[in-house]
Amino acid sequence: MKNRSPYHLDGVPPLKVAFPLGLQHILAMFVSNLTPIIIVSGVLGLPQEQKTFLIQCTMLVAGLNTIIQAYSIGPIGARLPVVVGTSFAFVPVAISIGTKYGFEAVLGAALVGGIFEALLGSVIGKIRKFFPPIVTGVVVLSIGLSLLPVGIKYFAGGVGAADFGSPVNMTIGMIVLLTVIFFKQFTKGITSTASVVIGTIVGFIVAALFGKVDLGAVSQANFFIVPKPFTYGFAFHLDAILAMVLMFVVSAVETVGDMSGVTMGGAGRETTDRELSGGIMADGFGSALASAFSILPTTSFSQNTGLVAMTGIMSRHVVAVGASLLVMGAFIPKIGALFTIIPPSVIGGSLVMIFAMISISGINLITKDKLQGRNSVIIAVSLGLGFGLGSVPEALAHFPQTIQLIFGGSGIVVSGAIALILNIVLPKDEVEEKEIEVKLKNA
Repeated sequence: MKNRSPYHLDGVPPLKVAFPLGLQHILAMFVSNLTPIIIVSGVLGLPQEQKTFLIQCTMLVAGLNTIIQAYSIGPIGARLPVVVGTSFAFVPVAISIGTKYGFEAVLGAALVGGIFEALLGSVIGKIRKFFPPIVTGVVVLSIGLSLLPVGIKYFAGGVGAADFGSPVNMTIGMIVLLTVIFFKQFTKGITSTASVVIGTIVGFIVAALFGKVDLGAVSQANFFIVPKPFTYGFAFHLDAILAMVLMFVVSAVETVGDMSGVTMGGAGRETTDRELSGGIMADGFGSALASAFSILPTTSFSQNTGLVAMTGIMSRHVVAVGASLLVMGAFIPKIGALFTIIPPSVIGGSLVMIFAMISISGINLITKDKLQGRNSVIIAVSLGLGFGLGSVPEALAHFPQTIQLIFGGSGIVVSGAIALILNIVLPKDEVEEKEIEVKLKNA
């Protein structure tokens, strides 16, 4: 008998259940998926018709790469409910490369970087021992903490909004948050698991009553368009490639954290070597595919990791249904336009909870062992420096731009790198060594 449970990795719930659950994944990531290409194309002065076209390509590639992560192509893909989208992490380096060499150089560097990450994924199993729960937990916790300000910015109306932090925006965000909490905690079945969709619908209606919804973008959008690859060519410059490759290392670290967050939050376990390798290979392969469609690199989306942790929905089929909506939106611009008119405060109302759930997944990983002695030192130093530098990036103002881009962004790389190094060099606690010896004898 076919497994219909949305809580099982291989569960295939009926469409009436899978559709709203997949939809809320898309609602959580849609704006963040489109924003990076909008920013970069605007800074580089690309024509308006090209911007619209690249937005459609962005939806297509995000949908295809999510399906690859869910179902895999040979060894490529984690076979986990990992949602993929365009990464904000690449925006600063893309602008830097594009300003110096042009958009083609951004795509050329991204192509090489994507291939590099795919190769890295093929050997990640051999270095898996260096990523125990204490290390991956620090990365996951850092991801969650770094995203909380982003959620609040959406909650308050979105960065650059003329009415940022206005009582109207805060009221809308709070209504969405309370609606999500109510349906999540006080109802059962589909209304509980689809609480984010319900909260978004309620928030959209309230925002419309406040006059914050403009349907003009939907009416003006085309009915059909065909995204085509190789709209732009490729250019290759060594310094651009090196900067982009370093960012792909960052992306791989975040993907390790995201996948750990998915399996820990949704299934209460760590990722397997097969999942880890396939996920990172798919990250790289997907980014190479993205460069072919003239868009920025893609990676796993942390907000969707938080959604899995919050709902417990582990079905790969659910995220594939959501991904199919992205693919449809790529060919039917009106669908994409419908998502873009949702006010930021409506999205922010659920994001603040979703992002916080990522942090909780990280805490669950970290607390697999006692937080004392050696482990407490690893966590204290890695979070202290990593999250601290991420909060105060100007502390690196006198360092080269490449260093600032990598270590002064979110602090995730600093936290992960320090946790990794300290876990290798610090001697095991005496009690911990005895526990390991007992486990080896019992095995």
